[in-house]
Amino acid sequence: METDVLVIGAGPTGLMLAAELGLAGVRARVLERRAETSNLTRAFAVHARTLELLDARGLADQLLPRGIPVREIAPAPGATVDLGELDTRFPMILIAPQSGTERILERRVDELGVPIVRGAEVTGLRQDADRVVVDLADGSEESASWVVGCDGAHSAIRGLVDVPFTGAEYETHILLADVRLTDPPAEAMFAETGPSGAVIVVPFGDGWFRAIAWDREREQVPLDVPLPMDEMRDAFRRIAGTDFGMSEQRWSTRFLSERRQAARYRVGRVLLAGDAAHVHSPLGGQGMNTGIGDAMNLGWKLASAVRGTAPPWLVDTYATERHRVGAQVLALTDTFNNLVLGYSPVRQFLQRQAVRLIVRAGPARRLIVGRLSGIGISYPGGHGTHPWTGRRAPDVACGPQRLYEVLRDGRFVLVDATVAGALAGEIDASLPVTTVRARPTPQRPDAMLVRPDGYVAWAGDDESDIAARLRHGVARWCLGPARVG
Repeated sequence: METDVLVIGAGPTGLMLAAELGLAGVRARVLERRAETSNLTRAFAVHARTLELLDARGLADQLLPRGIPVREIAPAPGATVDLGELDTRFPMILIAPQSGTERILERRVDELGVPIVRGAEVTGLRQDADRVVVDLADGSEESASWVVGCDGAHSAIRGLVDVPFTGAEYETHILLADVRLTDPPAEAMFAETGPSGAVIVVPFGDGWFRAIAWDREREQVPLDVPLPMDEMRDAFRRIAGTDFGMSEQRWSTRFLSERRQAARYRVGRVLLAGDAAHVHSPLGGQGMNTGIGDAMNLGWKLASAVRGTAPPWLVDTYATERHRVGAQVLALTDTFNNLVLGYSPVRQFLQRQAVRLIVRAGPARRLIVGRLSGIGISYPGGHGTHPWTGRRAPDVACGPQRLYEVLRDGRFVLVDATVAGALAGEIDASLPVTTVRARPTPQRPDAMLVRPDGYVAWAGDDESDIAARLRHGVARWCLGPARVG
């Protein structure tokens, strides 16, 4: 069977990418090493920007009932931030098990007709200017125009294209256990720190809880040593003063956290995304969110390349845009890790005092919350572009619909808030651009060309040459003739 794109890995990143490719009509296949669907949940936090991206494909409202909203966060002990400040439909962190998110994405992939092949382990890879061939453990091979490694921190694809994964390991192991609690905390997401480390409790919503501990007194225990419930109870009692009545444990493990990033996200026709491209401390809950952001950024660009409508530079913008975001996430999560688990009490004290002061200042607080939630992520617009170029597009009202509802077919959207409202006539009908009207407001440009992933590709204000500048912007991004009106 002819395949345009092979997606290696059926975690959240791979599934989101496969769904984007399927939406665009690309012939894609997902190869997953595991023979069975994993029931292991690592990620819980779904941040505001990820919910917006899911909303742009009609999936957020399916996930919301599966989770518990958290509307305040504490970036450091004693420093609380209200997420209600976020200008979004989703001013929250949604606590939803990764397994639930994966089920929604897998259903979407199935609806779009993208096959998932399980038990397919990649053992070799070779590529030329036109195709990539991967060898599988069973002796067979598959080929495609492009291959995307979404196969996790120990990515086989990253190793096969010889991309360095630079960084380091954190010293304190993470203890994970699924437990029942007879006296659970009142908070949707409980967290506590102490001289011995930190603990977190997250509800599954079905009577089970994920207990997480960074226990310095047990950090040298080898990862393959079983983790009994008594050890987790002891860590919670020393760090939080209570074990919340842990009464039953169905699963547990020790986990080594790392901070690493792939040196490159593209090698020829092979790309890396998700944990294959970046891993970091789980504090801040950024892993799955960053991977879904990778997939949304890459999907429409790769689809355009497959169709032959991509400008020569378009796929490379995935690597430049998302490598920068990955580096920012590593810096953010490393800061959180030092705040919570740093070994210098003096440095910890000074850092926490600094964070408390920062969250009291509006601009600095908004910067932190924007980075954590993903709402503040933007891409460089380039010299001479409008200040809004590369920014997240707000979910503006466009007649009877919201912008993120209009985005659901995966096309560009031109938001026209000019007085004349005649910009639709400047775009050739054959191009993948939907035009909608919006009310003008001083807070945003009079016209925005919004990419399929919800970022502004081009923006302009209502001046005499706006039509000509729009035609230039459309021609640059959509690689097609823009009709002169």
